[in-house]
Amino acid sequence: MRVTLERQNDAVHFVATTEGGGIVSIDGAPVIGGQQLGARPMELLLCGMGGCSSMDVVSILAKQREPITSMVVTVEAEREPDVVPSLFTRIHVHFAMAGPKSESNVARAVELSMSKYCSATRILEKSATVTWSHRLAGPTA
Repeated sequence: MRVTLERQNDAVHFVATTEGGGIVSIDGAPVIGGQQLGARPMELLLCGMGGCSSMDVVSILAKQREPITSMVVTVEAEREPDVVPSLFTRIHVHFAMAGPKSESNVARAVELSMSKYCSATRILEKSATVTWSHRLAGPTA
């Protein structure tokens, strides 16, 4: 796996290109010269965790023939204050979806992803307490 980052300005704005052709704009906090031109690196870690677990849940529910009509995943985190490096201390992932008929299938899919399959969660849980929840709604989550 490989990514390449190219500086875009005289501050801390970079564009990352992944081996698979994905492109991500990255910028720092204003305090270090960031200009809100992209995601911050620590935000991208949370995006990776949300993406990894979301793909797991979609795959597990597909195998159970539980179609998902909508899905929104929210990842919220807290970091150590006033320390460098400032690690995550708490991360909560909430899965809101519509479509599946079985509440227990959804609960099991989320549990399997977060406690067993998601590689990003496995990494981040080494420094943070990771929790999760889900909500199964009607036609729109």
